[in-house]
Amino acid sequence: MTVLCYDKCTTCRKALRWLDEKKAEYTVRPIKEEHPSYEELSAWWKKSGLPLRRFFNTSGMLYRELGLKDRLDAMSEEEQLRLLAGDGMLVKRPLLVSGETVIPGFREKDWEAAL
Repeated sequence: MTVLCYDKCTTCRKALRWLDEKKAEYTVRPIKEEHPSYEELSAWWKKSGLPLRRFFNTSGMLYRELGLKDRLDAMSEEEQLRLLAGDGMLVKRPLLVSGETVIPGFREKDWEAAL
């Protein structure tokens, strides 16, 4: 299991504490320094079964600066994936990747089911 996260993100820290309490084995990947590639994001998105929009960090400064709230619907999936791959800070975090399970964001019940 790999958790892509940002060390200054309180939700990421909460998710890692939760995993530690569950005694789960995981690897942390810093999303800002080692952001996911286009290929990784494309594969993870397909595995997740979620709308691609769910992979965007909608509360992030970069998301707002780029005006993506109003632009995403007009963009192709490829354009959206390229944007996400270009900057890890655009990606919803923490991002849990485990086998066939991919979950953007931290919701205890979803993560519990993944364990």
